[in-house]
Amino acid sequence: MRAFALIALPLALVACEPAPEPEPTPTPTVAAPRTLVGADLDLSTLGAKIVGPQGPEVETTLSAGGRQLGTMVSYVACPEGVEECVPGQMPEDTVYTYVHQVTLADVDEDAADAQPTEGPEVRETPPTLFRTTQRAHGFNQSVGYARAQVEEALGDPDAITISIDNGSLIWRVVAGSGWQPGTTLTFWWQSTLPPAGPADAYLLEVDGDQASATGPFPAEPENPADGPAGN
Repeated sequence: MRAFALIALPLALVACEPAPEPEPTPTPTVAAPRTLVGADLDLSTLGAKIVGPQGPEVETTLSAGGRQLGTMVSYVACPEGVEECVPGQMPEDTVYTYVHQVTLADVDEDAADAQPTEGPEVRETPPTLFRTTQRAHGFNQSVGYARAQVEEALGDPDAITISIDNGSLIWRVVAGSGWQPGTTLTFWWQSTLPPAGPADAYLLEVDGDQASATGPFPAEPENPADGPAGN
């Protein structure tokens, strides 16, 4: 009986020990927006454009609130030296350059007269930006704009910053005299994926108005490892 008590005592002590706490479940974190270094657009590094159902360029009208904000002409080009850009016939490591030329509409005099210029009604200047509204599939970290155009339209070649937010690319006007009506700015970025066709994947915001835009855009890859968008 005494031997049984000695054996039972350690078992009782083990039974009284607290159960181990469960391992914490990791929760995904959302990456903060990251600033990118923009490069100048060098047309000499581009080869032939992809010819789609609408031809080598896709043009769309940017409208909001019943008025036209501007127009956008987009195209996708193969690298320098390619005379015919046919994605199905290109090597798998081909890099495609997406180019978007955005021209602001001329000033609507009636709308301009309706804007307050002084007094308590005047608010902080709304942001002016161009962006993708979807994750830039296959983005290879190469991005920028035409600096000469930015200097002409804004008075400062460094007036635009570029960032990536959850995979979406954002070009934002942060300095200069403001994007002048009737002038054109060209934005570009590169992807390891060809366009799947025109998509409602772009947005222009100016003077507090937003206009969605249709342009060439790559499809989401079946295997995410084949088309990183980086953030």
